[in-house]
Amino acid sequence: MCEIKRTPAGTALTDLILDLFRLNSRILAAGDRLVAALGLTSARWQVLGTIVAADRSEPVAWLARDMGANRQNVQRIVNDLLQEGLVSFEPNPHHRRAHLVVLTDKGKQAFDAAMRLQAPWINELSEGLRVEDIETMRSVITVLRRKLQGNGDAHRNLGRSEIKDREEPSDLG
Repeated sequence: MCEIKRTPAGTALTDLILDLFRLNSRILAAGDRLVAALGLTSARWQVLGTIVAADRSEPVAWLARDMGANRQNVQRIVNDLLQEGLVSFEPNPHHRRAHLVVLTDKGKQAFDAAMRLQAPWINELSEGLRVEDIETMRSVITVLRRKLQGNGDAHRNLGRSEIKDREEPSDLG
């Protein structure tokens, strides 16, 4: 095995990313439990929230982009939401096939109910945390997300020999 050469910041970021993977899994599981009685999952709730947060109705591809998610996965969830009557499709004046996804009244009620459950849950979860620390973490995550969006994959910016010298194939990078 070749020696892994990371900077101290690279090592710290790798540890953070591994912790974020674990945290993400727990957040999704907690979200699933929180909204299960509403007939939602974390994934469905996230799509509904993305629709609510958009300035205007958007097609599935745009919702996926806003979420940083795979279009096909978002399409599958939107199809499920459509079957449940939580969203509907409207014609898109700019594209014949990419219909706009719109919340129905039932979808708005489901999202509002989920948010009523979320408020006390998140308030309890945030107990003991400093707002400044939360804001710092959000700032770091935002910078990392922008770097990854702007560069696609960080590996694309390195020469092949640099990649081979810097990390093992199983590394996060």
